[in-house]
Amino acid sequence: MIVARKDFPAKHLNEFISYLRASADKLNMAHAGVGSAGFSCGLLFNSIVGVKPTLVPFNGAAPAMNALVGGQVDYMCDGGIINSMPHEQSSRIKAYVIDAEQRSPLLPNVPTAREAGLPEFKVSAWTAVFAPRETPKSVLDKLTEALDLALDDLQTRKRLLELGAEVPDAADRGQQPLASLVRRERARWTAIISAAKVKAE
Repeated sequence: MIVARKDFPAKHLNEFISYLRASADKLNMAHAGVGSAGFSCGLLFNSIVGVKPTLVPFNGAAPAMNALVGGQVDYMCDGGIINSMPHEQSSRIKAYVIDAEQRSPLLPNVPTAREAGLPEFKVSAWTAVFAPRETPKSVLDKLTEALDLALDDLQTRKRLLELGAEVPDAADRGQQPLASLVRRERARWTAIISAAKVKAE
């Protein structure tokens, strides 16, 4: 989700983008550290919009959000809406867009990227379970089955939704779908990170 300080002049995403393009050299974007979901999300957003603001690193998403709430930074990409939600609901920050197939029931007033006219802004933080390469297939299958049972549990699903997560459909779970997802994500993010000249330290 793209969020900005509460007194940012733009009222909606198109105004926000126009303002960024006109003033990017004077603006800064907070992030939770190089390699974090918010950092990568911000790189993607900036590359789509075509701006290069000053990047301000923080030691985690919470300190970055505190700086945004305090008006010390201009905007950021929050990798998980649970961090932004209470601040957006109390009008301590502005939320411009969320990447999701549909609006979040937790933030019904925030448009999706497609609704807002930025369909190429597609990014999501995802969680997966990995095992060592030499793990026997029989063990992997048992792990996959156990995870499926957990994700189909109504209480588990309810709690994940309360935390702002989306539970994948059964067809999108498992070893092969995950392997395909990892390949796609590596190819996509390698290009974005390379273009931004980000290097591991």
